[in-house]
Amino acid sequence: MATYAEAGVDIVAENATIATLTAALSRTFSHRDGKLGEVLPAEGHFANYVRIGKQLAVLCTDGVGTKVLVAQQLRKYDTVGIDCVAMNVNDMLCVGAEPIAMVDYLAVERHDPEMVRGIAAGLAEGARQAGIAIIGGETASLAGVITGVEGRGFDLAGTCFGLMEERDVITGSAAREGDAIVGLASSGIHSNGLSLARKILLGHADARDALYPGMSIGDALLEPTRIYVKPVLEMLRTHRESIHAMYHITGSGFLKFRRLRKDIGFRITTLLPVPRIFQEIEKRGVPAEEMFRTFNMGVGFVLVTPEPEPLLAIARRHGVPAGVIGEVDGSRRITIEPAGVSYEVSHG
Repeated sequence: MATYAEAGVDIVAENATIATLTAALSRTFSHRDGKLGEVLPAEGHFANYVRIGKQLAVLCTDGVGTKVLVAQQLRKYDTVGIDCVAMNVNDMLCVGAEPIAMVDYLAVERHDPEMVRGIAAGLAEGARQAGIAIIGGETASLAGVITGVEGRGFDLAGTCFGLMEERDVITGSAAREGDAIVGLASSGIHSNGLSLARKILLGHADARDALYPGMSIGDALLEPTRIYVKPVLEMLRTHRESIHAMYHITGSGFLKFRRLRKDIGFRITTLLPVPRIFQEIEKRGVPAEEMFRTFNMGVGFVLVTPEPEPLLAIARRHGVPAGVIGEVDGSRRITIEPAGVSYEVSHG
C-alpha cells in the first residue's frame, strides 16, 4: 500500500508546522488594532482579510509544489504558470472575494531563458483566464538552495489580492443540514498530491512514457489546474445569498471539508467522472481511503447551497461540468458512499 506519507508528505507534521506559525504570527494582528488595515481573524479559511475603510482587502498565497519537477523533466514550463495563478485565485473565491491582482515569486537554480519564457507565458495565460493583473514579483537566484533536474531547478509561488464588502464574506457558518453539495469538475490532478503521484507513476518509468494510449505520464501530470473565477463570480453576483460555503479541493483532497466547520457532516452520494489519471494511480496499489484524502478525484471546487440548480446552470454555461454530489448532514463525518470510505470531521 502506497501513502502520501511514504511519498515524503507528512500531513500531521505539516499541520503541526502550520499551528506553530499561526500561534506566533497571530500575535502580530494587534499591531493594526484601531488602524487602517485592522485584521479580521479568519483562522482556517482559504484567504484572510484586513479592513480598509468600508471594504476588506483579501490576501492569500500558494505555490505549485512538486509539480515543478515534472515540468523540469519534460522541459515544459508554461502549465505551471497557469497552476500558480489557479491555486491563488481559486482559494480567494472561497471567501466570496473577487481576485484583482497577483505578485509572483520565482526562485531558480540558474537562469534559463527557455524556462523563464515558458513560466511567464503560463502566468500570463492564467491571469487572462482569471481576469487579474500580475503587477510584479520577485526573482531570486538560489543555487545551492534550489536544486532540480539537470540544473533546471526552480520554485514558483504567488500572492493574490482582492477586495470585497465585509457583509459579503462567506465563512461557511450558514451551511446547514440538507444543503446540497455542488461539485465543479477538475481538469485532472491539479497541483496537489504530486509527490504521491510521482512516486507511483514515475518510480520505475520516464515522464515521456505512456500512461494510457494517447497520453504520456508527464503530460497527464502537467494538465493545468482549472480556474473557476468566471463561473463562480457569476454565481456570486446572482446568487450570493444562497451560497453558504465554498471549498477549493486541493491538498488533503476531500478532507478539505474539515476546514470551515467541524460541527456538521458531508455525505457524498455521487461522484463526478473520475479522471483517468486517478484510476491509473489507484490500480497501482493506492487504496480508496488514501486517494480521497490526497487527490481531488475529479472535484476541483465545491459550493454548499440549498438551491443548486441555478449554480449548475451557470457552471455549464461556462463549460465547466458540474453536479450535485451530496448533501450536508449532522454526522460530523465526511462520507464518500460510492468509495465506501468515511473520515471524522473533528480530526485535523
